[in-house]
Amino acid sequence: MEVRKIDFSYEEYNSIDELPQQDKALLLKAKEATALAYVPYSHFHVGAAALLENGVVLTGANQENASFPVTVCAERTLLGTISSVQPGVAIEALAVSYFNEKGANDKPISPCGICRQTIAEYENRLKKKIRVILGGQSGKVYVIPEAGFLLPFGFTATDME
Repeated sequence: MEVRKIDFSYEEYNSIDELPQQDKALLLKAKEATALAYVPYSHFHVGAAALLENGVVLTGANQENASFPVTVCAERTLLGTISSVQPGVAIEALAVSYFNEKGANDKPISPCGICRQTIAEYENRLKKKIRVILGGQSGKVYVIPEAGFLLPFGFTATDME
């Protein structure tokens, strides 16, 4: 038997104000996108914003449904939009924020497992690492250098070869 370790580093900022200007602007766009969420059941608004390599910034928000499996997260809404209106354009950075009507809003949240898989697939498809910026309405902000770090042992196309 051999014991192996998966390890990665990320940046932690005390607040959005410490971020480089471009990252701050992107996270602010994600915060703004929380207002576009349709969340009559959870009251948990999530917004996502992506800076594309051509300089375009697009946003998305979570869209709930009474049939919960039909709900679409902000990150997947955003990736679907990018694929439709900017096909083949790689993502430089993706920011995610949230507004919880029923609780705290002061720490970063991370994409769910389905979104992690979808973001990792997008990275692999376009052969470009995506920086991920995570922050709430206030408090600490995390910057992960590549989305694939959020999904160790992710399922990829090479697994089907």
